[in-house]
Amino acid sequence: MTKLFIIMGVSGSGKSTVAEQLAEKLDYHYIDADDFHSESAKLKMAAGEALTDELRAQWMERLQRFLRQKLKKKQSIVLANSALKKVHRDMLRVLGFNACFFFLEGSENLIAERMKKRSAHFFPVALLHSQFQSLEHPKVSQQVGDELDIISINIEQSRPSIMTEIEQVAIKFIENNLVVSCVV
Repeated sequence: MTKLFIIMGVSGSGKSTVAEQLAEKLDYHYIDADDFHSESAKLKMAAGEALTDELRAQWMERLQRFLRQKLKKKQSIVLANSALKKVHRDMLRVLGFNACFFFLEGSENLIAERMKKRSAHFFPVALLHSQFQSLEHPKVSQQVGDELDIISINIEQSRPSIMTEIEQVAIKFIENNLVVSCVV
């Protein structure tokens, strides 16, 4: 079954770096969901304005269309995507991939410090707080409706430790041909 690994979290959590490294390790296609934002949305964020739910929905619909094309070609993917809201995660779940999410989780202060060190990204540190406000934390207590396909990764550890943890789970997922069933 065609796999989709989603590296999720707020801006600055390390999604793109982790997703790119995992894709290289697995020899999967790497996709950054940021590439599917409209130019007007990128300009809005660069100006310090948070996206509306309507703009986020349009962004996710563009991404969905692209991912459906990849699924038709049976291309397994590692996707960097904020997936802040459950509705957005559900939009990825219903595509038909065998999906697994890795939630890069860290404090707002830690991520803000990391963001100050990066360059050439349209998303400013000033908007980080709005991402934390928009974030719907995944529920994984094994109740009906919970998101059991999400693995939380503490980003306060070193990058190599983060990668080792994610790679071990991903490889087991692939080798055992695990199928994640989600209640959507």
